[in-house]
Amino acid sequence: MSFLVPLSVLDLCPVPTGVATGEALRRSVDLARHVEAWGYQRFWVAEHHNMPGIASSAPAVLSGQVAAATTTIRVGSGGVMLPNHAPLVVAEQFGMLEAFYPGRIDLGIGRAPGTDQMTALALRRSMEALSADDFPEQLEALLGFFAGHYQRVRAIPAEGNQPALWLLGSSGYSAQVAGRLGLPFAFAHHFSAANTEPALELYRRSFRPSEVLAEPYCLIGVAVVCAEDTARAQWLHGSSRLSILRLRTGHPSTLPSPEEAAAYPYTGADRALIASTTGTHVVGDPTVVLAQLGDLATRTGVDELMVTTSTFDHADRLRSYQLLGQAAGPGQKGSGAGQDGLYDLVAATFDGRGEGH
Repeated sequence: MSFLVPLSVLDLCPVPTGVATGEALRRSVDLARHVEAWGYQRFWVAEHHNMPGIASSAPAVLSGQVAAATTTIRVGSGGVMLPNHAPLVVAEQFGMLEAFYPGRIDLGIGRAPGTDQMTALALRRSMEALSADDFPEQLEALLGFFAGHYQRVRAIPAEGNQPALWLLGSSGYSAQVAGRLGLPFAFAHHFSAANTEPALELYRRSFRPSEVLAEPYCLIGVAVVCAEDTARAQWLHGSSRLSILRLRTGHPSTLPSPEEAAAYPYTGADRALIASTTGTHVVGDPTVVLAQLGDLATRTGVDELMVTTSTFDHADRLRSYQLLGQAAGPGQKGSGAGQDGLYDLVAATFDGRGEGH
């Protein structure tokens, strides 16, 4: 018997302390090969910058490596932070991926910079470009390159090779835009749990059927650590707890070992911060994890769950996904909606720009 909804993977490409970045990247590709065999539906990589414990700063490059190493699983970005890039570059990169691997590429787009202000400045090279307020124009331009709507500047690899487009968010803005455009929506429940249900409700309320989707389709990211028994899962999760504490207190680091996490001198304030930021993480043995994920899927009504797991040892990360995949049962079908004609829809939705905000 299969689980309620399909399961997918969000990979942050964690860099454990003492492990070279190249090895961390190779581990992510190895993970993709395994989860494909275990029935997971898609494998997304997230754009993060200036974080020593996360190596997935170039989703297009890593997605190409993952797609080349797999055969059936959908591959893409969760996501590309559009304000950090020229729409032409994103169209060329992901159009080329779609040309190489037709029907397997997802382009998840976010509107936040996903990094600190100095790094955002280094990416965009202009203080004037640091606002995400021009997201509607950027999105329209991106889709225009895929559709071949420009005569003087063309994204040759992109024309006729548009991947499936998703909008990502951790608040209500992208939820509303995704609904108005009739696009699938992915919400960052793993770090914005309090906003999950309001954002999904806004997405469904705003949804307008389109050539892409007749009905709303949404997934949420959820942090999971699964092991043979709950005590070991909690022990392994110590690495994430300490890593998040350091990130939230302005001292980001590589991913610490469970031993380092257990020996750390936590204060009362530290423990309160950890509880508030990791309290919705799903940690336990397969029975516990599957039950909690089932409750989450039922409560939110999502169509898909995207699991993100970070452990210090690669074998433990593989085992976590394997145990969950085995407990969930065979892989399920996903959405296969086409996205032709999306450019015109985006242009019409944001005509005059006021409605898009």
